[in-house]
Amino acid sequence: MPVDPDAAIEITAFDWVPPFAAGLVRDLRVRWALEEAGLAYGERLLDATRRRDADELREQPFGQVPSFTHGEVRMFESGAIVLHIAEGSEALMPPDPPGRARAVTWVFAALNSVEPPVAALSEIDLFHAGEPWALARRPGAEADVCERLQQLSSHLGRRDHLEDRFTAGDLMMTTVLRILRHTDLLERFPNLVRYQARCEARPAFVAALQAQLAALSTRRPAATA
Repeated sequence: MPVDPDAAIEITAFDWVPPFAAGLVRDLRVRWALEEAGLAYGERLLDATRRRDADELREQPFGQVPSFTHGEVRMFESGAIVLHIAEGSEALMPPDPPGRARAVTWVFAALNSVEPPVAALSEIDLFHAGEPWALARRPGAEADVCERLQQLSSHLGRRDHLEDRFTAGDLMMTTVLRILRHTDLLERFPNLVRYQARCEARPAFVAALQAQLAALSTRRPAATA
């Protein structure tokens, strides 16, 4: 659904990021969850290059995006927001307690078991490539990622999703796997490649990605001499 400036829900997002980050900023997770849940939302775009003022830091203490506002509900942290949305949507959360518990478990697994080594490798590659300490650390960082991917691949096997249907856990895991797009590591695990493609083919993901990229096209940094 198109972004609706009159919607009751509002999220924050950036109006520009470097090209390597487009499609990875974490408001994508919230946009995707809202699309899956069929909830309209508005967006308030922030300048990623400036420091946050006091009001903005009260809203998001770490100066990041996204934040989420719906009436008296005010939240930050993409995982928490996705779980909040999922609680009210069977598209993201199974109705039975065991299924709900497993979906929540996979959200935390994506954030706590898979994303940290993925993010560590990405930081080396995208911000410190060529530095002596990074050259020394990268083989170990890559091995850490591959270990997690192997474990994830072994669990997934031939299933379409992490459990018996798409849930918020798949949403979160897919957004973590996307961080590796600057590498070929995922290609070592064909079932994970198929899994990511399957999740990204969902209409809600396509709509969310288009919305984020549209927001990111609204500003460009001033040209340098």
